[in-house]
Amino acid sequence: MGRQRQPQIRQRLLDACTDHALEHGLPDRLGPLAAAAGTSNRMLIYHFGTRDGLLREVLRQARRRQVETFTDLIRLRPDEPYTVTLARAWSAISGPEGEPYLRIFTRLHDAAGEPLWPDFRRTATTDWLAPLEAGMRSLGRPELATVVLAVIRGLLMDLAATGDTARTHQAFDDFLTTINNASSITQWTNTSPQASQQFFRIISP
Repeated sequence: MGRQRQPQIRQRLLDACTDHALEHGLPDRLGPLAAAAGTSNRMLIYHFGTRDGLLREVLRQARRRQVETFTDLIRLRPDEPYTVTLARAWSAISGPEGEPYLRIFTRLHDAAGEPLWPDFRRTATTDWLAPLEAGMRSLGRPELATVVLAVIRGLLMDLAATGDTARTHQAFDDFLTTINNASSITQWTNTSPQASQQFFRIISP
């Protein structure tokens, strides 16, 4: 009778491999993961089947951690304006707290990463829309959730390519100012039909 796999050992190995991948990036070989987990390549194959099987498990566990962390950052808080929440979230996501996740998932945003997680690019987009919509609804503009997500993702790509923290941070701050202005206009035009008519007379050519 063959030896049965022990779930607690498998989870310990997965935790160690995930910690290593988040700190150093996802390796192409089993060696670095085995060393980080204090085990051998053979034992990793025993518990996870193949190298790609292990890498998929590592990516999924890292993604669960990211979703938990980032969703908490962008969730609506009743005691503060949502643009303040977004400002704090951007500082965390673009800083040391978010860097490990950006490092490990960068390769999945292009075709080379498709075999490891074929549906990742869609999932990585839709995961954040619900909390962003809830937050933007508090400003009267839930339809801007997609725009907010696109700006965050675009600036993160810019930051990864250039390392220009000051410029990307300023760009996001300017974006939040635009959101505040748009929210103020929406609230003003909703106060009465007369205010709305006056606003549209002003902006109409």
